[in-house]
Amino acid sequence: MKICVFGAASAHIDNIYIRAVEELGEKMAKRGHSLVFGAGATGLMGAAARGVKRGGGKIHGVIPDFFRDEEVEAIYEGCDKITYTENMSERKRVMEDEADAFIITPGGIGTFEEFFEVLTLKQLGRHDKPMAILNINGYYDDLEKFMQSVAQKKFITFKCYEMYSYFNGTDEILDYIESYKPQGTAWQKLKIGD
Repeated sequence: MKICVFGAASAHIDNIYIRAVEELGEKMAKRGHSLVFGAGATGLMGAAARGVKRGGGKIHGVIPDFFRDEEVEAIYEGCDKITYTENMSERKRVMEDEADAFIITPGGIGTFEEFFEVLTLKQLGRHDKPMAILNINGYYDDLEKFMQSVAQKKFITFKCYEMYSYFNGTDEILDYIESYKPQGTAWQKLKIGD
């Protein structure tokens, strides 16, 4: 299975996050999965890639040309395949199309955008792939509370929680992805007012 991992590019985050995502990557590879990711060498992107490489897995990095041309961030050199795209939108599209599943690890604005885009696409019936959040050190506790609040205020339905799940451990998240059965649900019907 090709698993897309979204996560921070920052090189300044605590090692607790780095170690957990390296472990995730290594376990993914040892369980026969490959990585699709944003091709970064630092932060949790780099951690996922290093873990997958250590576990003997394959890595497909996807990154816009301007990242290389303008030296926006370091590119992970151990990619088995690298795809350069014209822009960020195309980068996300390639990762979304290539992936069989999505794992969201801690990150910033880019990671939030990636999570909400694949969540929106799932709600609109564009895919029915497993989506899981790796909640390292309680990083996403506030997001979970926020999403519950949004549902209580009827901006989304509570059924939207069935589109993704939160996990604290790497084995549990991979078990979920490997055992996931598409719901066949017309998620778009879950929109308020439909």
